[in-house]
Amino acid sequence: MLELPIPHTIEWLGDRARIINQLKLPHKLEFIEIRDWRRMAKAIKDMEIRGAPAIGVAAGYAMALAALSLKVEDLDEALKELNRVAEELKATRPTAVNLEWAVNRVLAKARTATDVEELKKLVVEEARAIQREDEECNLRIGEFGEKLLEDGDTVITICNAGSLATSYYGTATAPIYVAHSRGKRIRVLAMETRPYLQGARLTAWELSRAGIEVKLITDNSVGIILEKEKVDIAFVGADRVTRKGYVANKIGTYLLALACKEHDVPLYVAAPTSSIDMSISEPEEIEIERRSSEEVLYIGGYRIAPEGVEAIYYAFDITPPRLISGIITEKGIAYPPYTHSLRRIMEG
Repeated sequence: MLELPIPHTIEWLGDRARIINQLKLPHKLEFIEIRDWRRMAKAIKDMEIRGAPAIGVAAGYAMALAALSLKVEDLDEALKELNRVAEELKATRPTAVNLEWAVNRVLAKARTATDVEELKKLVVEEARAIQREDEECNLRIGEFGEKLLEDGDTVITICNAGSLATSYYGTATAPIYVAHSRGKRIRVLAMETRPYLQGARLTAWELSRAGIEVKLITDNSVGIILEKEKVDIAFVGADRVTRKGYVANKIGTYLLALACKEHDVPLYVAAPTSSIDMSISEPEEIEIERRSSEEVLYIGGYRIAPEGVEAIYYAFDITPPRLISGIITEKGIAYPPYTHSLRRIMEG
């Protein structure tokens, strides 16, 4: 397996989980040990851990923590309690489909138990399997995506769809890591990604630690960058992909895709099949998380707008399939028309 000079975003330590506190990066590498599912739910909601695959794993471990804390001996009562926990977890971050997918997967496994002790064992095993499979599929995404990169290429990306957004390797960064490990010289332009600055704080941090050349650009400079700089390809992540190929991702992805289309730069979405929601088709079916005005109005604890002025903050936008060159999954790359290619990948 490919080893990165980056700690795992989330790990299971037998009776508790440990996460990297991503709110502290890049200034401090801080780990949080979590023994209670409510604390994990708070970490997801407050974005101490973020990224669609990573919060799916985190939600799985939250279910494991909830199962281990069960005091009831009746199986039906235990399942009722887990269902209640599941609904609370699903409400923490509604846009990313991985969270709901992971919670439902763990619940389904719990329902196969014959007693409470077996339920606890099965839930922990399933949560750990979700993390293991996430790592494996991210590496496969990297291997498929690496074929799109040539030695000396420049990649542009937004937010952090890197190792920090997953169990390991990342989605949009996985092809870059694999290419780098095979001797290809890759330069990355990371959009800073307001208001949480995941590109500046997280993507730049992990790529630089891996020895990959990375330069930071402001979000509003993407047009002039594509016009003046050599940019060969764009890789972005996804929080949810519909069966028609509409992609919900961090706010600003849609504008990047429009700029790439204008400048003939191919834009690829990198996402595990757990991010593909075949139950919905149209963009309006995706619930877009709207977060607090305060997250835009303050930077580093300092208010940047006059008192009395509020902000509008949609955390995600939706990129239409006509702007997407391909969707890289662990099962291969889907190309337009996505209605057919995504079905083949999901069934394959």
